Amino acid sequence: MKSSQRSRIDPFIVMDIMERAQAIEQKGHSIVHMEVGQPGTSAPKAAKDFLKASLENNPMGYTVALGLPDLRKKIAELYSDWYGVDIDWNRIIITSGSSAGFILAFTALFEQADKVGLANPGYPSYRQIMKALNIEPVLINTAERNKFQLNPSELDEHTINGLLIASPANPTGCMIERDPLNELIDYCDNKKISLISDEIYHGIQYQMKPSTVLEFSDSCYVINSFSKYFSMTGWRIGWMVVPKQHVRIIERIQQNMFICASHASQIVALGAFESKNELEKNLETYKENRTKLLSALPEMGLGKIAPPDGAFYLYVDISEFSSDSYDFAKRMLDIGGVAITPGIDFDPINGNSMIRLSYARSTPEILNGIERIKIFMNGKKYIQ
Repeated sequence: MKSSQRSRIDPFIVMDIMERAQAIEQKGHSIVHMEVGQPGTSAPKAAKDFLKASLENNPMGYTVALGLPDLRKKIAELYSDWYGVDIDWNRIIITSGSSAGFILAFTALFEQADKVGLANPGYPSYRQIMKALNIEPVLINTAERNKFQLNPSELDEHTINGLLIASPANPTGCMIERDPLNELIDYCDNKKISLISDEIYHGIQYQMKPSTVLEFSDSCYVINSFSKYFSMTGWRIGWMVVPKQHVRIIERIQQNMFICASHASQIVALGAFESKNELEKNLETYKENRTKLLSALPEMGLGKIAPPDGAFYLYVDISEFSSDSYDFAKRMLDIGGVAITPGIDFDPINGNSMIRLSYARSTPEILNGIERIKIFMNGKKYIQ
């Protein structure tokens, strides 16, 4: 049977690594998981308790396409608490994770063959979803001196219809500071470029607080999720904030593509807002893990690291040891017992000299991973 050209997208390599790691575990070996950007904690207890109580009397059917009004209002309150921004809750749409949010955004904003700028390195599914929708991703190389983020002067070299930014970014954890962010928004506004801001890692920051584009403009799309800060990856629940005149556009697409986000997941998300103390403890764990890794890795010769302002990743230069990050990652897994992600997942141009480490697990797991990486870098096999 013939397959479409749209279906010929690259694999999400980190998921392949995770599958390889699970196959090793099924043979009785232990693996430290530092590959997937997934908190080691489950959904907050209050969130799960709220769902249990709701299941007794709620059939969990379809909700309205835009999502439960109570949840959308809670998210609006979050913008007030975090940023001091007053957002009309009617502009918020609940999605089946941020992935569905990107599909909705790209479908609403771009025509076939439109060009959308992306910072390189960046989250690989951006460009793969675009390719599947016949939208052309335009990879714009970034540099560590600019924290791997874009600036307007780099955009002038490209003709684009849209721009997708992420702060904190995956895989680097680097942020765009307030003034550069405002400059990017003004640039896109003046050039009539549709701007989408991925803010999925907001809430997970260290020295500085991220800014939302909604502090500067009501003409952008924002995509966020309960996956990272709220520790709810498997529940597949996220949200979008769109300009008022685009709400009905997104609603029509959502009705036909997804109907609505999972009712049960929306209920869990509502309960998650009562879990601040638990979520802040998770953040303290990430801070400790980050400190441990930033101290230990340079001692192993892995000291060239992108400055991680937020999220729970380190993007590490391995050029002194390998020119094939995928091979390096597979050897680290098979020999060292640690699952990591090769840089080519995030950067098809320069990624062979980079790896990404996720430190979203417990501190004992990360310390175990550090010891195993040390053994591997010393040319020895980890005894499982």
